[in-house]
Amino acid sequence: MPTLPSPSKRTAPTHRKTRVPVGAAAGPRRKVAAQIKSGGLKGTEQALSFVQLFNAEPLERIALIKQGVPATWPELMARRMSIDKGALLRTLGLPRATIDRKASANRPLSADEGARVVGMARLVGQVQAMVDESGQPQGFDAGKWLAQWLERELPAFGGRRPADLMDTAEGQAMVSQWLARIASGAYA
Repeated sequence: MPTLPSPSKRTAPTHRKTRVPVGAAAGPRRKVAAQIKSGGLKGTEQALSFVQLFNAEPLERIALIKQGVPATWPELMARRMSIDKGALLRTLGLPRATIDRKASANRPLSADEGARVVGMARLVGQVQAMVDESGQPQGFDAGKWLAQWLERELPAFGGRRPADLMDTAEGQAMVSQWLARIASGAYA
């Protein structure tokens, strides 16, 4: 049976909400949670950078989720993806009334809700990064493309729509892996 490391072998405390991840650098890829904490990301449209979330280190995304994703992000995402907010929330398995109530009260999303929202934003960033790397990003709308692609029934997902998988971390990971395969040309 696996054993947990003894407390003396831990490299960082696990009980504090505002801890800095071990080995975190101040580079541009690792500033997402720090910007939230300092008030730099309050849910403004400029603050929701899909590519920045995609490029952030996993520990930074985790810190962002634990600190609380602004409840206004789903509405901003829906607008930038050119889809109805209700449709986005249904895809993520989030109750609209709860999200609206938190947004009105300027309260953050729970960790579970935030993880789903960040996961979707990360996928949009992944698509945009793929297109940027191709050298042909002019006129391409990654959010709109992803929203449309998620609604297609695909053989790779057993005839399901990728949107049907977006309400779980595993489903989002499957979709992300499939997008990476598309980018590499290994989707056949």
